[in-house]
Amino acid sequence: MRKIEKIIVHCAATREGQHIKTDTIRDWHLKRGWSDIGYHYVIELDGTIGIGRPIERSGAHTKGLNSNSIGCCYIGGVESDGKTPKDTLHGKQLESMENLLRGLIAEYPEATLHGHNEFAAKACPSFQVSEKFQHLM
Repeated sequence: MRKIEKIIVHCAATREGQHIKTDTIRDWHLKRGWSDIGYHYVIELDGTIGIGRPIERSGAHTKGLNSNSIGCCYIGGVESDGKTPKDTLHGKQLESMENLLRGLIAEYPEATLHGHNEFAAKACPSFQVSEKFQHLM
């Protein structure tokens, strides 16, 4: 089993309100030549927690950190213009993300919680994880 040291939150960088499914992201990643979807979990707009790459396998979500992390992505993260970063994680999506993160933190108590933007020059997940999920840390 992999030693999980980090749980990393991502956004799909899809337009606000755009209905994208986990399998759509999987298809995008397979078309890039990847072996599977890069994330371990995807939170869809309706709050469904989509299962991505098995936890036992390293993800493909944060360069240099995939071997010891879990990638959790939510659909959205960009305004309707398709370019401007925006925190669109609200309602059922937010509730599902919090439940997922709580469960992962309980299962991997030594793991720390982060946003992708802490490790790359990107806006992803379009908010500061340390602020939004302070109550989980």
